[in-house]
Amino acid sequence: MIDLPGFGGALGLTEALSVAAVSLYALVLALLLPFAGHRLSLLLLSRRRAPSTYAPTAGGGGTSPPRVTVQLPVFNEKHVVERLIDAACRLSHPRTHLQIQVLDDSTDETTALAVRRARAWRRRGVDVTVLHRAERTGYKAGALAAGLESAKGEYVLILDADFVPGPDLLRRLLPTMADPRVGMVQARWDHLNEDESWLTRAQALLLDGHFFLEQRGRYLGGRFFNFNGTAGLWRREALVDAGGWQSDTLTEDLDISYRAQMAGWRFVLRDDVGVPAELPNSPASLLVQQRRWSQGGVQTARKVLPRLLRAPFRPALKFEAFVHLCGHLAHPLTFALSLLIVPSALGRRVLGMDGLWWLDLALFLAATAPFIVFYSAAARRRGRTAGRTARGVAGTLALGAGLSVLLSRAVLRGLWRLRDPFERTPKAGGARRSSYEASRSGFPGRGLALGAGVFMLMSGVVAVAGGQWGSLPFVALFAAGYLSLALGTTVHRSMSQTGSHIAARVQAGCGQTPVAS
Repeated sequence: MIDLPGFGGALGLTEALSVAAVSLYALVLALLLPFAGHRLSLLLLSRRRAPSTYAPTAGGGGTSPPRVTVQLPVFNEKHVVERLIDAACRLSHPRTHLQIQVLDDSTDETTALAVRRARAWRRRGVDVTVLHRAERTGYKAGALAAGLESAKGEYVLILDADFVPGPDLLRRLLPTMADPRVGMVQARWDHLNEDESWLTRAQALLLDGHFFLEQRGRYLGGRFFNFNGTAGLWRREALVDAGGWQSDTLTEDLDISYRAQMAGWRFVLRDDVGVPAELPNSPASLLVQQRRWSQGGVQTARKVLPRLLRAPFRPALKFEAFVHLCGHLAHPLTFALSLLIVPSALGRRVLGMDGLWWLDLALFLAATAPFIVFYSAAARRRGRTAGRTARGVAGTLALGAGLSVLLSRAVLRGLWRLRDPFERTPKAGGARRSSYEASRSGFPGRGLALGAGVFMLMSGVVAVAGGQWGSLPFVALFAAGYLSLALGTTVHRSMSQTGSHIAARVQAGCGQTPVAS
């Protein structure tokens, strides 16, 4: 027997376990629900009136065009490196004031492809060089820092390997720099392969919510928001003033964003300017990306939050920064919630609380309704139909639930000051599968996701047998998320279909045909 105050004295082991399950369930929900409510606050902030549109000009507010350096960090990107260099070299900016750096850390044939492509563009008068590092010190942050040492531009545009900018990108972003207080301007991400599968459609909607609502809400609400690692134009002075690129976190972009804004630089969001990019087209590729973002986000929170919270910023700004940087803590909390749904329902029965059968259903609605409203609003910003929106929101909820089991370890390692190696997101470039991904030993999280999915199916059986009907919506959501990722239900198009689709989007965005080598 166990003596628990407030429960009539001594309780048996079953009753004590029931109390623990119900209490933990309530605690996890109490910690999770504010994250859901926070999204609604950003949705409201995103509806504020945006600044007037910036007129496209050749320069950043001056009488002559400024010098711009375009940095293209790549590592074993043979599928996309030529496409990337072509798009960068077609940017509409006077060639006398444009420098393109291919920051290459590759160990495969990417280097040879990049050198050949750069040579072809130099024959056409473009200043493009391949800077190859034999040692990948500092990973992406190290490559960007090394490139900055020889950069000629007063502005630096950064583009990851899977991005394909239109020729007018600089012409549209540079006017924003007319204000000398602006340190960075971020364009939104568009999607080359959104329609490839349910997985890419769900990611597209997640990113639309991020740019149209989260980033926009932070920007228009006067809060700090982050450079997204690519499709952003920096003032070189801001990079230097913030302390430069640092590799002590896995999210060097988030880290320098906060350091720059804490140093007094303004950031501007141009969500009216889109840059197309590829979405990870397999659970394995997506997991590489999301683990890096999750662990790096926690590392950045540990690094910058103490100084930010002590600084004389507005309470609203500090609160938003805290929630933003700690947002990945929702992953282990969500996973814990999935494990506690049915045990807590059975615990209420043991404790004579059957009258609260409706509680799970009410909490499910309270937890999911803000996300449904949020991502439905993001879908409307893209002009999606009602049917497409409904399917997208369902896929997004399932993906978010499914990722919780796979990302919890990364978050906890970040909290415990442990660090995984920097892994770049595999890019397929229209192929069925990235060769970088194919060289790996499968999908490392599949067994864990499958085990969690089987547990949820068993929980569903127990809930039905016990008449715990209110638990079933939660159980169904988590089971769908875990099993979809574990079983690889991403239904890919054939290689030729996918490649043709992406090629068409690229040519439509660039308005050009590939240059001959």
